[in-house]
Amino acid sequence: MGATFIHCADPLRPGRPDGHFAAEARTARDLGHPVVLIDHDALTAGEVDLAVARVPRGCGPAWYRGWMLTTGQYAALSDALAERGVTLLTAPGSYRRAHELPGWYETFAPLTPRSVWLPTPPGTVPGGRELAAAVTALGGGPAIVKDYVKSRKHEWHEACFVPDLANTDRLTSVVRRFVELQGGQLAGGVVLRAFERFRTTAGEARLWWVDGDPVLLTAHPDTPDLRPRPDPASVRPRVTALGCRFVTTDLALREDGVWRVVEVGDGQVSDLPRGADAAPLLDRLAAGRGCG
Repeated sequence: MGATFIHCADPLRPGRPDGHFAAEARTARDLGHPVVLIDHDALTAGEVDLAVARVPRGCGPAWYRGWMLTTGQYAALSDALAERGVTLLTAPGSYRRAHELPGWYETFAPLTPRSVWLPTPPGTVPGGRELAAAVTALGGGPAIVKDYVKSRKHEWHEACFVPDLANTDRLTSVVRRFVELQGGQLAGGVVLRAFERFRTTAGEARLWWVDGDPVLLTAHPDTPDLRPRPDPASVRPRVTALGCRFVTTDLALREDGVWRVVEVGDGQVSDLPRGADAAPLLDRLAAGRGCG
């Protein structure tokens, strides 16, 4: 038996996939792969048993393809599914390793901007001295602020970009605003990454990896009309070393012509850009066996 795909249900029509994932779920079914639904709102509210109530018992191995989950929510989902005889093919530890920057950074350090991070509870802003001490490892210059998972690039000057790390007041101001806007959604802590200049007209590429193989190359969902084609060869050894079965790597072309990894993610919660053909990816995932 091949793997099952677990999608989020439409909140208003729980017997159907959420509209955001409807096309992918339809493609999976057209290919002959089983699709089941969970209640994402119930899961994030802590009602885990209710969330998985529509999942048939004994489905066996499965991939989640839905909205982003915290590592705690994903672990709870994994446990609840296991009680129903369903095994997520990405174990919670692997999900954390690919989903959160501290998990993947060391493996990809030669290919990605220099980064430091400070574990920070939601609502807590690191002090100026703490921030100034942390960023010495970045060597000065501009940087961006994010948490372990996301940035707020749409509030670029307010809550993302720091023009000069030597200006501790400005650094603290941007971090404070970022923490404020993230609120209870702050994931893990505050991350500071050295700013590198990329060719914005080239766009970003998203590479989809299954068991160390580059199965699909798409545009980034934020720039779906730009389709750069980086060579996956330089990234492949790092993906293999990470040891996670289903991951994505987002690559951008630096101004000096070097491809850089700007983000790594767990493939289960990575978004496909509009118009992308998911069939090759779904077929490869459906053949997945064992837990990783």
